[in-house]
Amino acid sequence: MSGRFVEVADRVHVLCEPLLRVNVTLVVGDGEALLVDTLSTAGQAAELAEAARAVTAHPWTVVNTHHHFDHCFGNATLAGDPPRPVYAHELAAAAMRDPDRLRREAYEEVREELPALAAELARTELLAPTHTVHTEEVLDVGGRRVVLRHPGRGHTAGDLVVHVPDVDVLVVGDLVEQSGPPAFEESYPLLWPEAVAELLRMTTPATVVVPGHGDVVDADFVRAQHAQLSDLAWLIRAGHTGGAPPERVAAEAPFGARPALVAARRGYAALDNTL
Repeated sequence: MSGRFVEVADRVHVLCEPLLRVNVTLVVGDGEALLVDTLSTAGQAAELAEAARAVTAHPWTVVNTHHHFDHCFGNATLAGDPPRPVYAHELAAAAMRDPDRLRREAYEEVREELPALAAELARTELLAPTHTVHTEEVLDVGGRRVVLRHPGRGHTAGDLVVHVPDVDVLVVGDLVEQSGPPAFEESYPLLWPEAVAELLRMTTPATVVVPGHGDVVDADFVRAQHAQLSDLAWLIRAGHTGGAPPERVAAEAPFGARPALVAARRGYAALDNTL
């Protein structure tokens, strides 16, 4: 990994990891800092720590936006020894307490396209969160109020967003994607629009929104993605009611047929009460 943090608001910095375009956010307060997400491997996390130390010498608390490998496999490296606090939603934390399963799933996900990364994922030491969030938690980061909030099920069951209200920054994890379509493999596509609507209730026209992957965006971008997710949910419900195969829904849906097919199958399972 190579990269550096770029300041997007007063003492709020974002680093975009180049391989998967994962965003990490660093919030700096007086004598304390907060690091949101920790990348994929111990090697990436060590370079991330070096980049963060170029910005601040303060000790940091860690937040994971969710349990997918590219957002939390660097926890053990970045939390330190003894570990600093690591926060996540309670369901994400529960998933991270099964490291063998997470490593296996991460390996299978990338082994064909990124075999070197897959090999490193398979041997990465994982650290589960030390603190869990149910609905909301307010942190004091060196005198700065930072709100951790679960907006509902969307990309996963345990998504967490990080709001820095004094500078109008919202870190949303993979609930919003800029560099590619949303990932639906563990999603709740019928509920995802309401989760993003909750994000929109936390924004203003000036809000800086940090997506899970890609370039920093604004509330208008989030509003457009909300519209697409709402259209997708409507198509899934209509297709299920009409007895259409999920493939037909995917052919008409936003985001492209391949991700939309995953979403349609997940949505049908939810409507059949099998999810």
